[in-house]
Amino acid sequence: MSFGYPVSLEVEGRRAVVIGSVAVADRKADVLISAMAEVTVVARGPERDLERLARAGARVIQRDYQPGDLGGAFLCVASSEDEAIREAIFEESRIESVLMNMMDDPVHCDFAAPAIVRRGDLTIAISTGGASPALARRLREELEEQFGPEWVDIADLIAAVRRETLPLLPDLRDRARKWERALDLRELERLVAEGRIDEARQTLRARVLEGENV
Repeated sequence: MSFGYPVSLEVEGRRAVVIGSVAVADRKADVLISAMAEVTVVARGPERDLERLARAGARVIQRDYQPGDLGGAFLCVASSEDEAIREAIFEESRIESVLMNMMDDPVHCDFAAPAIVRRGDLTIAISTGGASPALARRLREELEEQFGPEWVDIADLIAAVRRETLPLLPDLRDRARKWERALDLRELERLVAEGRIDEARQTLRARVLEGENV
């Protein structure tokens, strides 16, 4: 299985380079900016996307790839129709120890960038190991409908209850069992959709701590 070990990378404050107009148009830089990476974009276009990325804080270099562009980078996402350019970028990534994703060229990839649904701290990633990006995109569209904006509040309240109850449940296995028993996502989704967020939080907290003397 290609790219069989899924991970979530911490890129905040790390240099990430996006190369090529296709990578820019496919919003590869946008995802990295939202993850708080220090993004450099090297591409001739699309013009509107480059302007938008510059406003969002990316360093935009409006030209083709040149050797040295990956210096100091943690990771790179690149695209090019020219096989020689793809090879040159990949070779530099080896020299500079940069994690590499070459779009539509899995031989020159260290990782596959998944399709993502993000709802606050909740991130759902869909990957086909690079075999079918179209399938990953279609599944992302379906999951975006299934997990609407209300899931920002659901994820936040679950995280808040966990923070509140963590000191009261020191035993890891016992805590895991209590959470498995207490977590009713359909009920939380219904309460949040009805605007009853405080009730949802209190209900979840009571269930997690059921049987505890608190």
